Amino acid sequence: MTNLIAVVLFVGVLFYAVFGGADFGAGFWDLTAGGAERGRRPRELIDHSLGPVWEANHVWLIYCLVVLWSAFPRAFAAIMTTLYVPLGLAALGIILRGSGFAFRKVAVRTSEQRLAGAASSVITPFFFGAVAGGIASGRVPAAGGGDPLRSWLNPTSALGGALAVVVCAYLAAVFLTAEARMREVADLEAYFRRRALLAAGAAGILALGGIAILDQDANRLFHRLIGPALPLVIVSALGGAAALVLLRQAAPRIVRVLAVVAVAALVGGWGVAQYPFLLGNHLRIAQAAAPNATLIALTVVFGAAVLLVVPSLALLYRLQQRGQLEERAS
Repeated sequence: MTNLIAVVLFVGVLFYAVFGGADFGAGFWDLTAGGAERGRRPRELIDHSLGPVWEANHVWLIYCLVVLWSAFPRAFAAIMTTLYVPLGLAALGIILRGSGFAFRKVAVRTSEQRLAGAASSVITPFFFGAVAGGIASGRVPAAGGGDPLRSWLNPTSALGGALAVVVCAYLAAVFLTAEARMREVADLEAYFRRRALLAAGAAGILALGGIAILDQDANRLFHRLIGPALPLVIVSALGGAAALVLLRQAAPRIVRVLAVVAVAALVGGWGVAQYPFLLGNHLRIAQAAAPNATLIALTVVFGAAVLLVVPSLALLYRLQQRGQLEERAS
């Protein structure tokens, strides 16, 4: 039962990494699109792609927090009392992202539009990545109350934060390339294709450089990544490369699926490398789990969420892909 609930929790992490990652990555390209005239058309495509669905992506973050709090209260308390600084900064970024969408249409200057939310698209994934690095490297004590600075100001957290930013940028660039192709806008397709290649190259450099960092700073995680988790790491690399190769020829849906597989496999590899520990190598999943009755109740809730929430979100994304939400909003 504890392993089942751990999988249920990790499903939420995967969905947020993919859908929330695409949202934050698009904000990164919004931030770096340039001045008002130069960045006008890329920003219009980003707005049309994200405007109807961006807020729905945070359903998965709420889901993860509720499951972690309910199923693994000991780990939840330890994380919240140790990593409250990066978690608070990530939450601030989410608030800024939301307010950015709310005030975007009334902001006159491009600099105001950037300040209103695009910069938060770098802040939030970076600090979530730093949190993951602090947990994976064993800097969150099971009793809680760990060092509020060293727990996330360390090499593994820096690697996790930087990797989160570039992976989100890669995912969004692939999605936006596919979106431009669907809308038959050739210059924007080439524009975001170049950025997808750039982000993929940055992710590859970080991943290669991170090998030495993890070997020195998170040795168990390193050996698990090149051991049981290695197949998922390979799938991630192959999926990401295939998405880049097929950006010009394949149907947009296929390209999106390959990019999602690359990101999901990368996050899944971290989960496999972490197993069977929830915190570093000192708090096992079974040790952190709530009583069995609570886990059973959560399993029932998860089943209800699959039946109710997933079809609703699928319908939302389908309507957005067809452009029907844009037509109604206009």
